[in-house]
Parts: sequence; C-alpha cells; structure tokens
Amino acid sequence: MTTQKLFYPFIAGLFLCLIVFASCKGKEKRSEHFASSPQELNEKTKELISSTFQQSSLPVFLSDDSSFTFSQKEFAAFLYAGNQYLTNWSSKETWSTSGDSLCHFIENAQLYGLFPEDYHADAIKAIRNKFVADSLGKNDRKDASLWAKVDIMLTDAFVQIVKDIKIGRLPDDSISLRKNSVLSNEFYQQQLNAVFSNGLISTIESLEPKQPEYALLKSGIKKFLDGADYRKFTVIPYPEKNQQKFKQLLQKRLYEGGFISFDSTAADTTQIAEAVKLFQKKKGISVDGVAGEGTIRMLNVSDREKFIRIAISMDKYKMLPEKMPSKYIWVNTSANYLQVMNGNKVELSSKVICGKAKTRTPLLNSAVSLIITYPRWVPPPSIVGKEILPAVKKNPGYLARKGFSLIDSKGNEVDPYSVDWSKYSRGIPYRIVQGSGDANSLGIIKFHFDNKYSVYLHDTNQRYLFANAMRSLSHGCVRVQEWQQLAFYLFRNDSSLNAANNFIRIDTVKAMLARKQKRNFSIKNKMPLFIRYVTCEGRNGNILFYDDIYGEDKMIRQKYFATK
Repeated sequence: MTTQKLFYPFIAGLFLCLIVFASCKGKEKRSEHFASSPQELNEKTKELISSTFQQSSLPVFLSDDSSFTFSQKEFAAFLYAGNQYLTNWSSKETWSTSGDSLCHFIENAQLYGLFPEDYHADAIKAIRNKFVADSLGKNDRKDASLWAKVDIMLTDAFVQIVKDIKIGRLPDDSISLRKNSVLSNEFYQQQLNAVFSNGLISTIESLEPKQPEYALLKSGIKKFLDGADYRKFTVIPYPEKNQQKFKQLLQKRLYEGGFISFDSTAADTTQIAEAVKLFQKKKGISVDGVAGEGTIRMLNVSDREKFIRIAISMDKYKMLPEKMPSKYIWVNTSANYLQVMNGNKVELSSKVICGKAKTRTPLLNSAVSLIITYPRWVPPPSIVGKEILPAVKKNPGYLARKGFSLIDSKGNEVDPYSVDWSKYSRGIPYRIVQGSGDANSLGIIKFHFDNKYSVYLHDTNQRYLFANAMRSLSHGCVRVQEWQQLAFYLFRNDSSLNAANNFIRIDTVKAMLARKQKRNFSIKNKMPLFIRYVTCEGRNGNILFYDDIYGEDKMIRQKYFATK
C-alpha cells in the first residue's frame, strides 16, 4: 500500500476525531448548565444571571449569540440586584403569567406603534420554540443557560418598552413639554412591581399618553396592519430632468398600484393623467391628473414607511404634558385643521390654511390673549426681504396695489417712488403696513398670541382657498375658516367676566365688524394653544395619512428609524 493511500484515510480519521472532540467539549460545556431538578434549575439560572451583571464582559452563554446587544443593561442590572438575581419571568421550567404576557406583547408590539425587533423578538421566540419542541430528548427545558438568557433578554426588553411607551424615541426639542425625559431606576422598579401586581397590559397602558388623538390613532393600527402591503414599490425621483425616464417610472409605479393596466408598452399622456387622477381620488387630494411634487411624494410612500409615520406620530404625543389643560386650541399643520378641545370632547372644528413648504408654520406653545377686529398687517422682515422688496424694485406701484403704506422711523408716510430701492438688498429702513379693511391679508379678525415668529390665527381675504384639499398655502400664519365661531367661543369661555358681559362683548364685536372698525378685545382667561405637525391620525377605526409637506417625518425617519 502506498504512502499516499495511507495518508488520506489518516487525515479523514483525524478530522472526524476533531469534530467528535469539539462536539464532546461543547456538550460538556453545555452540560454544566443542565439541572437535574426544577429547584436546581432555579439555582443555576440565578448564578448565571448574577455572573452576567457582575463581570465586565458577556458570559459565554450570552456572547455565543452575536445578535444580542443590551439596550438597557444598567437598569436591568438594578432590577435584578433588587430581586437577588432571581428570574423575573419564569420559575422551575415554567413561564410565569407575566412572562407569557411579555412574550406575547413583544410579538404584537406594532399594535402600540413599536417594533418587535427592538426587543430581541427573534431570539426570544427561538428559545421559546426550543422549549415547546423539547420532545426530542434534548432536555432544553432543563438548560439553565437558556432560561437565564431569555430572562435577561425579556428584562432588557421590558425596560426598553417602558421607556418607549412612556417618553418615546424622539429627543426633547424646543417645544417639548414633557416633564421627565430621563427615567430613574426606581421608576422602572415601580413598573416591574406593577406588572406583578396588576398585569403587564394594565401597566403598559397606564404609561401611555391620555390625549384622545393618541387613542384614536392607536385604535386604527390593527386594521392598518391587517391590510398593509409590504411590497417594495418603484420610487420616482423628483424633480427628474429626464422626462422620458420620469414617465416610465411613473407608469410603472401606477401599474404596481393598480391604477393603470399595463407597463410593458408606453402609455400616452391621457392614459397617464387618468391613472394619476385615480390615485389622487383614492388619496383624497386635489384631482387634476398632474403628477406634481405633492402627488409624487405620496406615490413614494409605502405601507412600511406609513407604519414608521404612525410610530413617529405616537411619539409626538408623548412629548406633550402628561396632563393637558382642560381646554385648549389644537392646530395640526399637516392636516390643516383646528380643534378646540374640552377634555376629550371637540367643542369646535375648523379648516385652516397653514404655511407652504418654504414658509412653514412653526411649532409652538402659547395662549390666545387678544382678539382684534379689522387689524392692520405689518409683514415680517422675512416677507419684506424675500417678496415685497423684489416686487417694489420692479415697480414701486406694487405697494399701493396691495394696499400697503410705507412708513419712516418718525411715523410719516413716504412716497415709494421717492425711494432709491436699488440701495437695498435685504432689509429696508421703513415699515410696510397694510391698512385694515376687507382686502387686508389678515381678513377682518385676528387672534393674537405671544410668539417670536410673528404668526397669528386670523381670517383671510382669500376665503375661497378653504375649498382646496391641499391648504398649505400661507406665509406661516394660520388662516381660520370658522373665525367667528372661534371668537365667540373664546368670549363665552372668558371667566373673567360674567355671562351677561360676555354677551355684551359679542354684540360689540358684531357692531365693530359691521362698522368695519378696529378694536382690541382682551381675553383674560387666555386659551392655551398648541401648534403641532402630525402626519397621520385615527378616524372611525381607520388611519388617515396627510402629506409630509415639510419633510419633517422624512428627516426623523432617516435619523432615528433608519434601520426599520
């Protein structure tokens, strides 16, 4: 027999021995964690949990899963230390009621605007499946390392869930009014104790925002998920210089959505326009058959992205105070509507017109303190520099045509034709004032509230625009369709005067409007005002999605939800 013939069997045998040796070593290492009784299982599991939080690196039974990363190790360690490192979610080979509830919650986390993958969902499910399938003689249910591992994952997940439900995933900003954006060890301990006493769902729901808008949005999630289509649709670049390519991509996207019956042959302009109309009608936007910026933006939104917008919107409600005022004005600049809230009841609702994409209505907190009939309008410097000055340079008669007066620092009116406008590129040493009257941009009534942006709620001299489906059209102020109802509601609500005096004020306002006179009416009982931007809302068990015209949700998605 040749040396070569002897060599190959030798190598094969050696390789087999190494595999067997490694397998034996693995089994020996794993067998250390097997328990012979339920009581021993508890003791071994406790030892493994304790060692996890008392050594600097992850122990082998955790590090062997490269996908595992602690989300909230510090808080999890505190919870275990307070419980002598006993398991939180199981005992003696059996899941506790709380453990089963938490596993079920994680699997269905989307119903709360959360993402299961944030809570070790796959790893937890894999271990649970091992326990369920333990009829093959592997004794997985007696493996303390598996029980310790899944208990640690569940505790880490629980802390993260409590945080995400209570304060959300968005950082504080300049308008956030939540009191606590950092939760303490003691807070998490209280919630864990509450789970054991009152149940998981009761505990979780006690942490959710109390605003009715949040509850309505949450109530529509299941129906949305049941009908969600997670297919990847064609994304249409906009603007696209290559019109032929744009038309091809548009047709393909319309075909994918079922709005046109073919994409293999080029459709003509009429066919594309009809398909676009069908899409616009379905989405409740202006039906003109033109694939403009807003229509393309909505075509590019998939159900996966919509769910992320649901999650973002729910987090925005978590940034409000835990206890809102008993009465307040709520303006949603994405939906372009205003509501006066009294507890959970809508007392008044109105269409509004908010800022364009380039002149967005700012987010703010304030309170309406003054109502002015037949107000004057002083355009802010931004409008003067960007719009009025270029127009006046072309033709000084622009000011008179728009009803503007030019006022110098001494209060004297200046003839615009006497000014050398070429000297100015941005600011000007004059005030531009639009006198009160039916043609005034603020209309015939203005609701004043303190803010640094020089924006108001007001009537408009372009009331026909309220008929538009897309009403993001202003320079930043909020034009209110039901301005009269709002004014009278604020007067009736003003507890600084008795009912009789408030009716007198309402009659006075009516008289001022009839005579077209300017008059200031103070609101002593100031009405809190919240201007927010929420791109989806719950209505009658459904979720309505509005245009992300300011691109705010897109920015948030890219920054905080990029991996979803």
